[in-house]
Amino acid sequence: MTPFVGLFRLADEVLRGETETARGARHKRPPLLGSIILAIVVYGMLYGGVMGSYGGMSGSRSWQIVFSAVKVPFLLIATFLLSLPSFFVVNTLLGLRGDFPRVVRALSSTQAGLTVILSALAPFTAFWYVSTSGYQPAILFNGVMFAVASVSAQWMLRREYLPLIEGQSRHRWMLRTWLLIYVFVGIQMGWVLRPFIGDPHAPVQFFREGSWSNAYEFVLKLIWDVLSGRGRE
Repeated sequence: MTPFVGLFRLADEVLRGETETARGARHKRPPLLGSIILAIVVYGMLYGGVMGSYGGMSGSRSWQIVFSAVKVPFLLIATFLLSLPSFFVVNTLLGLRGDFPRVVRALSSTQAGLTVILSALAPFTAFWYVSTSGYQPAILFNGVMFAVASVSAQWMLRREYLPLIEGQSRHRWMLRTWLLIYVFVGIQMGWVLRPFIGDPHAPVQFFREGSWSNAYEFVLKLIWDVLSGRGRE
């Protein structure tokens, strides 16, 4: 089996929530941890490389592609790990601590699914880049792609959570709680790790000065600039 076929099969297993035995039988259980990490790294790097290709791929801009390819899987893994402790506390307070190993398996496999979905959106990002020259719209478009992947992954998480919800209805509220925690942490982590795209008129750099500031103030200003037409310049 070639590496490409193996990667496609891994993506299929992640999206289906199944693993395949040597006899070809398929079982409804989350993929192994190694497969999950591999999916996040490989498919995260795929989208990150496309994400960093804004402004061209020649000269120093090629380094932005490399930086973004490294940052996207790191962003997803770091956001997951930072969100997990607070989610563990909430589960403990609601008396769901005994189910937490199953919760982690569901969350981690869904995280891999999110990355696979994100990589599938990479052609849309590339098409957007060749269709517009605005830097701020490019940032906002990538934010929309991450949002689409995150919302789509929630359907996977609902599927993985269904046995938990059937055993204890309070897990239904935990689904919404996880989304809030993950999005809140993810936005700030993305802000700290920027630039993922990089302004073509600025030097390529791995981290930007002043990273430890408020991401939410910038997001609101960015949306306003794009809607008012200022970001098209």
